[in-house]
Amino acid sequence: MRRQLRSRRAPAFPYGYRYRLDDQDEVNQNYLADEEEEAEEEARVMVVPNLKEEEEEEEEKEKEEKEEESQGQETSNAWWQKLHIVNEYLWDPEKRMSLARTGQSWSLILVIYFFFYASLAAVITLCMYTLFLTITPYMPTFTERVKPPGVMIRPFAHSLNFNFNVSEPDTWQHYVISLNGFLQGYNDSLQEEMNVDCPPGQYFIQDGDEDEDKKACQFKRSFLKNCSGLEDPTFGYSTGQPCILLKMNRIVGFRPELGDPVKVSCKVQRGDENDIRSINYYPESASFDLRYYPYYGKLTHVNYTSPLVAMHFTDVVKNQAVPVQCQLKGKGIINDVINDRFVGRVIFTLNIET
Repeated sequence: MRRQLRSRRAPAFPYGYRYRLDDQDEVNQNYLADEEEEAEEEARVMVVPNLKEEEEEEEEKEKEEKEEESQGQETSNAWWQKLHIVNEYLWDPEKRMSLARTGQSWSLILVIYFFFYASLAAVITLCMYTLFLTITPYMPTFTERVKPPGVMIRPFAHSLNFNFNVSEPDTWQHYVISLNGFLQGYNDSLQEEMNVDCPPGQYFIQDGDEDEDKKACQFKRSFLKNCSGLEDPTFGYSTGQPCILLKMNRIVGFRPELGDPVKVSCKVQRGDENDIRSINYYPESASFDLRYYPYYGKLTHVNYTSPLVAMHFTDVVKNQAVPVQCQLKGKGIINDVINDRFVGRVIFTLNIET
């Protein structure tokens, strides 16, 4: 605490008092000495608090550094302890335990699970074996959900839209390529070599064991006449009279009811019926002959060739889209399912530009 400094003044002498000059100089020197002592004392008083503040700041910094070091050591120690706990859990060399279990405990667990899964596998195998004893690979057990038959057409067309320009071969050439590739298996020479010539108008029923190979009736490419690609390699697309082939999907054991062959009929789906003025069918009966039924499955009926009906659209209105619907007609055939346009029928669009 700063003490009160006493002010010192030069002594005042009475008027007329005589003194010596040396005494006056000594007084002045004493006065200056006192002033210097007071200034030094004031400086010491000001410096001491600053030094104390600096010392306190240094002590605080040292404390903070020590606290940070201690925290870092605690963190590293915590991670090391966790790692040590994990290692000890994986393998405890003192107790000779792994994952908190001894070797005997693990052996017992493995034996239990081995017998459990072995028993489960045996039960599943027995069930599958019993199931396979009740079914045959040659004839489906349940066929109710696959009747009536669906249909498909060739050539392949995106979204079943046949769009092409007669004067631009690039627009219809891919249809010709698709048909040629599809009909390779129907070549006359191949059919005569692999299949037999069956009498038309009657089922080709073959008795014998179900695993015995079955013969297949010939369906020659030449049966399609103008749509065979033999007389007109462009299948009519170069003249704006396209051919489209239709076949039924194969169903094992399927026979047209009442002995009547299934026929094909095409018409305009919506709009003016005069948009399609003429259609030629091949074979001329526009039907699937009975001699191609029943189908015995791909395991025994290896060379079976599905019969076809070709629609030759010889007179169709040009330069506009014409929706066409081709239906199967016959006893037991369903062709009006709204949710499936391929059951008993197929719908496509012809757009022939000139």
